[in-house]
Amino acid sequence: MSDLSPHPISVAEGDLVDLRDRLRRTRWPEREAVDDWSQGIPLAYVQELCAHWADGYDWRRVESELNRFEQLRFTPDVGAPDALGIQVLHAPSPHPGALPLVLTHGWPGSVVEFLDVVEPLRDPTINGGDAADAFHVVCPTMPGYGFSDKPTRTGWGVDRIADAWAELMAALGYEQFGAQGGDWGSAVTTALGVRHPDRCIGIHLNMVSVGPGKNDDMTDAERAAIAALEDHRAWGMGYSTQQSTRPQTLGYGLVDSPAAQAAWIVEKFWAWADHSGHPEDTFTRDRLLDNVMHYWLPAAGASSARLYWESFNRFRSSEPINAPAGMSLFPKEIFRPSRRWAERRFTDIRHWHELDSGGHFAAFEQPDVFVDEVRSFFRMVRDPA
Repeated sequence: MSDLSPHPISVAEGDLVDLRDRLRRTRWPEREAVDDWSQGIPLAYVQELCAHWADGYDWRRVESELNRFEQLRFTPDVGAPDALGIQVLHAPSPHPGALPLVLTHGWPGSVVEFLDVVEPLRDPTINGGDAADAFHVVCPTMPGYGFSDKPTRTGWGVDRIADAWAELMAALGYEQFGAQGGDWGSAVTTALGVRHPDRCIGIHLNMVSVGPGKNDDMTDAERAAIAALEDHRAWGMGYSTQQSTRPQTLGYGLVDSPAAQAAWIVEKFWAWADHSGHPEDTFTRDRLLDNVMHYWLPAAGASSARLYWESFNRFRSSEPINAPAGMSLFPKEIFRPSRRWAERRFTDIRHWHELDSGGHFAAFEQPDVFVDEVRSFFRMVRDPA
């Protein structure tokens, strides 16, 4: 039987002392042989980031911020015989008629991505919005990520996670709900629409994983999208090749060295976000580290990577998706498909919007725009007329 109970986040002080000690004893490589990021995240920046992490960063600040919301522990039946606890941020709306909404993060993200959108989603009136747009916000942490438990057996792929989320929403009393996600969250969200169409009333994605047909006469925009994807495959896929084939081998370094874990993650915020040349053009240094801490503190370097081993081919699925769908495409997303490509798989696209700024981490980079996009789509689902 599934279980749901209060579970505030509370990190032992000894873990923070250990982190600072490890950071100060980091054994550094020599600097890169180039003057840019083409060989990876530069030594000088990682040293600067880690020095701040050791001497200027305050974990208790974000721990308090997270615990402002209800923090729950959920153990789904779908995980049996493995009793797997899922950490859940739950922010019910004060407004009657609010729509339950499950937000799902991906890699290398965490619930930190959603901290700036939870309040405006749950209570639009705080910024002069309409209470009719309110959501009961649910942000579960993926198995093997953050403060959720780590799977000890194989099988925790996208479909099982989607089933666990459906079970979670029922445990919270939400029989019908909407779903939103990017990165792995887009795969889980899509699976919710496919596997639970009677309960999931609509899905909103900020990463759309579809490709062209074999005989397409492509437009200029479509050719540009394919060229960008080919560049990503040539220069940006090393992380996913390792995580989808040998996650355990990778984990030893990431779990032992905070500098390695930070570099592994923050490099992706440089590569995938919309900025002027540096990730801190878009994210504060502390927010970047708030996210990294969701990997470092629970030693999730290997366990988070295993989802690639379980489900990486899930992004290549071609099964039709009939759930009402909304899609928001940000210009610096890894891949930006055309609507006609998406329509071959998604049969009921009700919202398609190509934005002017933003990247892979939509809620994190452009919280106001993200909120507007989510509201716009779900208005169509709440009131189809």
